[in-house]
Order: sequence, then structure tokens, then C-alpha cells
Amino acid sequence: MVTLSKEQHLEMYLKMERIREFDMRINKLVRRGFVQGMTHFSVGEEAANVGAVAHLSYDDLIFSNHRGHGQSIAKDMDLNGMMAELAGKVTGVSKGRGGSMHLADFAKGNYGTNGIVGGGYAMAVGAALTQQYKGTDNIVVAFSGDGATNEGSFHESVNMAAVWKLPVIFFIINNRYGISMDITKATNTPHLYTRAEAYGIPGFYCEDGNDVIAVYETMGQAVDYVRSGKGPAIVEVESYRWFGHSTADAGKYRTKEEVDTWKAKDPILKYRDYLTSENIADAKELDAIREQVVKEIDDAYEFAQNSPDPDLSVAFEDVWVD
Repeated sequence: MVTLSKEQHLEMYLKMERIREFDMRINKLVRRGFVQGMTHFSVGEEAANVGAVAHLSYDDLIFSNHRGHGQSIAKDMDLNGMMAELAGKVTGVSKGRGGSMHLADFAKGNYGTNGIVGGGYAMAVGAALTQQYKGTDNIVVAFSGDGATNEGSFHESVNMAAVWKLPVIFFIINNRYGISMDITKATNTPHLYTRAEAYGIPGFYCEDGNDVIAVYETMGQAVDYVRSGKGPAIVEVESYRWFGHSTADAGKYRTKEEVDTWKAKDPILKYRDYLTSENIADAKELDAIREQVVKEIDDAYEFAQNSPDPDLSVAFEDVWVD
């Protein structure tokens, strides 16, 4: 059992609340036309994101996927810049040119969300090779959903990382669906982490990915292994997205009963109950964090709303490296 300080617990709780409030607000802003382009939400997966990233420093690198708001916030992306990016404003983290699937903050080790399914795997392997070559103690984490593990890029990247013993973790948030495809209809194995055996590397599994402490403990084992120089690992956590695949998906392939069953496992309420029952924090403290987060998102919206649009003259800048 891991031992965390009160400050560490409250920091994780704060980030989970930020992820929830940010995406709930974005869901409304998309419908108002304030946020443009395709958007994918992390609502329901807060524990999976925060529990994983909590082990990483800014020197450790992450490569995210299309559902990357949670990982970006967990790695301390500026909320003002993030909101402005989704609104296509020049003050956005990618100058208003990338949107939801191209969020990045190199200074904090976030090498970007990615609109290509499985697109982050090979880049993560390249970054891990760089860390190995330079002799750093840094590790790289490639985040993905369950569906992406059936892409050829997953197997090629895991194989290369295994052969070269690179410091990279392939972190799979298994939310049961690749868009509308149930994982059981697309993959002939009950647990994705067992694919690690084929490459001679360890696989770590967290059955309750809505329990942030359980995710933290599981990820801790993987981080210790990879940071010690033994090579890569695969981590799988079971979670669930409350909304459809994206803003364009009503999620009609799932029953209301199924969704309600998972909503009853709300990772934030689960953590809140743990913190209060273990006398780590009281309801008043947690309510204050919630109020703080709402104000932060209010401020981020105002910042984005008051930020200018990019000038059309910059459309072809930052395309090529000089």
C-alpha cells in the first residue's frame, strides 16, 4: 500500500476536479459554437489519467491521444492557454492552430495530443531512444485507448522498444469501446496487458481504473521497473467514458443501463469518499477545492473569450523547421 501525504492526495483530487469541470464546460461550449472542431472528453476517466501522471516529473515525457484533455491537465497544462486553444485563439498553447487534438507543452514534458489513432506510439519510442542515448533518468509514457492497440504501430513500437530496452511505458486506458466497437468484438484476449508476454516485457493491470489510488499503485510498479533501466512495460487500466466517442457521437450503441452502471462508479465521488472516510480531508476542504476549480474554468473561459483570433498571415508559419 502506498503512502501519500495529505498534500499529494489533495493535489490529485484537485486535478481530477479540473479535468471533470473543464470537459463538462467544453461540452456546453461546443454546442454554443465557441469551441470548433472535433472534441473528445475525458469525463469518467479522471482517475486513470491523474493516477498515471502523478508519478511523472516535467522531465518525463508523455505522448497523448485524441482523448487527451485529462492527461494534459494532469501534467499541469495552463488552463487559460488550453481553453484558448480549443477556441482557436492566438493565446492558445498551440497558437490557436491545433485545437483539442494538438495540445502540447514541451516545457512540462507534454509532447502533444494526437489525432491519429496509435500515432503517438512510434514518437514515444523515438523519444525514449533519445533518453537512453543521452543517459538521462527520464521515462516516456505513450497513452492510448484500447482500440489503438490493434494498430500495427502499437506492435511495431512495442517490439522495437523491447529489443532496445527503451524507457517507455505503453499506458492503455481500456474504456471498452473503440468509437462504437466493443473491445470484445475486436480483440481475442480478455486483457490487453497480457500482450506484453509476446514481447518479453512485463505487463501491469489495474482492474479498477476508477480508483485513483489503485491506478497510482499500479503505475508506480511500472515506473519503478522502467526507470531502473530494464526496458519498457505495458500498463492497462479499466475505465469508462461517460459520453460518446466525440461530440459527433450520441453513443447509441450503449444501453442507458450500462452507462448508468459506470456513472455509479464515479471516480471523483469514489476518491472523495475515501478521503473523508480515512480522515485525510473533510467535506469542507473538498468543497473549497471544487469552488476553486469552477472559478479557474470561469477565468479560463473569460481569458479565451477576450483573446484575439490568429491573423490569417500566419497560416503557413511553423510548418517547416528552418
